[in-house]
Amino acid sequence: QTLRLTLIQSNLIWQNISENLNKFETKLNDLSGMTDVVVLPEMFTTGFSMDTSLAEEQDGQAVTWMKDQSYKINATLIGSIIVKEQNKCYNRLYVVQPDGSVNYYDKRHLFTYGNEHKHFQPGQKRLEIEIKSWKICPLICYDLRFPVWSRNTTGYDLLLFVANWPGVRTFAWKTLLAARAIENQCYVVGVNRVGQDGKEINYSGDSLVINPLGEVLYH
Repeated sequence: QTLRLTLIQSNLIWQNISENLNKFETKLNDLSGMTDVVVLPEMFTTGFSMDTSLAEEQDGQAVTWMKDQSYKINATLIGSIIVKEQNKCYNRLYVVQPDGSVNYYDKRHLFTYGNEHKHFQPGQKRLEIEIKSWKICPLICYDLRFPVWSRNTTGYDLLLFVANWPGVRTFAWKTLLAARAIENQCYVVGVNRVGQDGKEINYSGDSLVINPLGEVLYH
C-alpha cells in the first residue's frame, strides 16, 4: 500500500518540553487525514541534552501528548525523548499509533563524543513495526554509523533514522543514509533538526527519503 510520510525538520527550543510540544502541535494541526506517519527529530522535546533532570516517566507529558495528537490526526507519530525507567535514563524513540498502541526503541549506540554514554543506558534490541503492510525499523542518530546493527536480516521495507546530526558532518549523514539503503535494499528515511542548540551546535537539517538504489526521492 501507499505509505504517506511527513517529515518535520524543525528547530528545537533548548530544554523546554512544553514549548516544543506547543510548537509541534501547531505544525500537526493541518495534517489530519493527510498523512499516515509523522516523523519528529531525535529528542524533539528538549534538543540533544544530557540533562537527565528533564527525563519523563513512560506515561509522562510527551507520550500523553503523542497519544492525543496521533488520535487527533489519525496518523502514527515517531520521535525520541528522554525517559527515566527504574532509575535509569534512556534516549527512547516512541512509535505511537492512532489506536493508542505504543512501542519503543532505546538508542543502542550512544554518542560517546558528546558524553551521552555517561548519562544514558544503551538499548539492547531493535524494534520493527508494521504500518499499512510496510515493515519499518526505526533507529536513532548515531546508530547510522553502525551498519551491522541495522542489517536487514528480517525483511523490513523501510529503515528510519531520527537525529540531531550536526551540520559540520552533513556529508557523512547523506552518504551513510544512501549506503544503508543500498546495502539493505530498502527505503531509508532520515529526519534531522535545524537551527542551533544550547551548546551552540548548528544543524542543517538535510532530511532525506532514499530508495533502495540509493537515489534521493525527497530532500
